[in-house]
Amino acid sequence: MNNFNFDILIVGGGHAGCEAAYAASEFDLNVGLVSMPGIPLASAPCNPAVGGVGKGQVVRELDALGGLMPRLTDYAGIQFRILNESKGPAVRSTRVQIDKDKYAEKAFEILSNRKGLTLVDATVVKITKSANGYTVNSKEGKVITSKTLILTAGTFLNGKLHTGPLQVEGGRVDCDKSAGLDELISSKSKIKRFKTGTPPRLLGKTINFSKMEPQPSDNRAICFHFANKPELRQQKQLDCYLTRTNSNTLTSIRKNKERSPIFNGQIEGVGPRYCPSIEDKAFRYPDKDSHHVFVEPEGLDIDTFYPNGISTSLPVEVQEEFLRTIPGLEEAKIAIPGYAVEYDVVDTVDLKISLEHKEIAGLFTAGQLNGTSGYEEAAGQGFIAGINAVYLLKELEPFKLDRNHSYIGVMVEDLVTSERDEPYRLFTARSESRLYNREDNTYFRLAPYRKSLNLTNDIDNFLEKYLDQRETLVELVKTSGFRATPAWKQYFQEMEYGKIQENITLEELIKRSHLDPEVTLDKELIRMGLRFIPQVISDVANSVKYEGYLERAQNQQEKLSKLTTRKIDWRNLSENSNISFECRQRIVKVQPEDFSQLSRINGIRPATLAYVASNSL
Repeated sequence: MNNFNFDILIVGGGHAGCEAAYAASEFDLNVGLVSMPGIPLASAPCNPAVGGVGKGQVVRELDALGGLMPRLTDYAGIQFRILNESKGPAVRSTRVQIDKDKYAEKAFEILSNRKGLTLVDATVVKITKSANGYTVNSKEGKVITSKTLILTAGTFLNGKLHTGPLQVEGGRVDCDKSAGLDELISSKSKIKRFKTGTPPRLLGKTINFSKMEPQPSDNRAICFHFANKPELRQQKQLDCYLTRTNSNTLTSIRKNKERSPIFNGQIEGVGPRYCPSIEDKAFRYPDKDSHHVFVEPEGLDIDTFYPNGISTSLPVEVQEEFLRTIPGLEEAKIAIPGYAVEYDVVDTVDLKISLEHKEIAGLFTAGQLNGTSGYEEAAGQGFIAGINAVYLLKELEPFKLDRNHSYIGVMVEDLVTSERDEPYRLFTARSESRLYNREDNTYFRLAPYRKSLNLTNDIDNFLEKYLDQRETLVELVKTSGFRATPAWKQYFQEMEYGKIQENITLEELIKRSHLDPEVTLDKELIRMGLRFIPQVISDVANSVKYEGYLERAQNQQEKLSKLTTRKIDWRNLSENSNISFECRQRIVKVQPEDFSQLSRINGIRPATLAYVASNSL
């Protein structure tokens, strides 16, 4: 079959594309997902890990919204870790090392059996826009038409790989590139070039792990998917390992600066500030020679390891030289050399908050094509694009997550309101409401958004049960308590709860500064013989503990929200003589839809914001 017709077509089978396809196919529409032959769906060409600081929150948000990534991650997880545990719940995050083969296999299994979704193996060479939608032509002769299009091509658009002086066209190692964005679409969108990189893959049998610090899987880390028991591990758990660079490593790199494509002018694209190559580290931090290198397995049956922390595009012989200076890697053999990849990205200020292009109707973009840098960011955007393609066809208002309730909302608003001059990475500091946007209360935060989709699935039944239990437990901690009797005083002493001089509630106990709120609440529920969903316990415990802070933040957000959610007419603003010409130019460029977006445009003056805030425009 060489001809296909869809309501929604997703081009690109990476994490963004798979999430978009999974989300869109929940509705009564005909959805297609086209990906290059021979490239696994939801593959992990860089580090095979999901989650991390700020990113674990996104994965849990996808679970609350009914997404795919949490389910795949739990299935393929070979090491679970809790990050930033000592820094408090606001920044505590879950990270999972995955078996990249099992992850991709599970993605194919689920998506190939998804009702309303058709998988198409094809290499797209041309996309034509017409009044009725889009026509996609492939190298294999397939013709695909669709009313809407979601482009999630990752690093493949006009991709070029660099290892020393060697330059090869491709989206990743051993893969063809796609045509450039300007070739695919007569694009009104401005095209930028970004760069990312990857370290050499090392043969496990040549690594001396005895010289490294083992990092075992943490059995306390809870699964991402709501349907799994928190402690469930579906695969054998493996250690990751920590080693470090040293002065010999950095000397080897610094003396070869002129051979690095990053520094000799060979690479023009801008790289990620928050995930720098080892060359960047060498010259950005000239007085620091010790950098962490996390040696991480790529799978249970794969004898290659990912040395996280030494991404490089130096020539292969230089890579071999500096590797030999790192403890445990003295005899390590390179299976695949490290390389950098340049690729086309869109200017995201040309996108609406729905991720639809402002000037190309029915075209959505998501993932690395939008200048982001991680699997989780890509998946979050894919979900938003998938739902909004559905909503466009159903003539509904765009689906939007408020940044005060969601990290995905933070990311999308950040992308569409300011020009990106480097790859975007999501982390907790980007959220003004990070004490509220925690991992532990994700289901509570996102339940109203999932409910607004008007779907009935397992996640919807779970969220209903979750909210009921949460309400019950909140009432319980406020009304149950302890009397200042000799028996309770003895109990408090045994439990190391501190003194009890007068009657107190369970809520007051949880708030005691020296106690861990989650551990304390869990102990008391066990004593009372009561059982709740584990996530409910964590959610309520931390919400109670930080109630005062949250109330103050909530009051500030409510005051701000009355202003930030106010709709504005950017056309009227752009013609208003009370606003500076420079600000009007920036408003025309971004086309903000509400005050929040307006306030985040780079270069908007406080006087402009004050004027708009005091006038109904």
